[in-house]
Amino acid sequence: MNKTDLIDAMAEHAGITKAASKKALECALNEVQGALKKGDRVSLVGFGSWSVSKRAARDGRNPQTGKTIKIQAKNVVKFKAGSDLAGSVN
Repeated sequence: MNKTDLIDAMAEHAGITKAASKKALECALNEVQGALKKGDRVSLVGFGSWSVSKRAARDGRNPQTGKTIKIQAKNVVKFKAGSDLAGSVN
């Protein structure tokens, strides 16, 4: 399922237009992104939660040359599925 498929399904299930469904989805995604940018955790009970963690700087290896390179530290987004979501796929 891609974003367009999700918008179509939301519109059908909610009985709203595709334009309204698209706007609602984009608004929700923007709010999740904004909260993560601030360092907050986003939790949807039963579905899952997103959080940001810091990945430390480390040494890596260029696979073409074999030379050691420095990989900079960065923030990464993590998602942990909730119990309802995890149970529904098993």
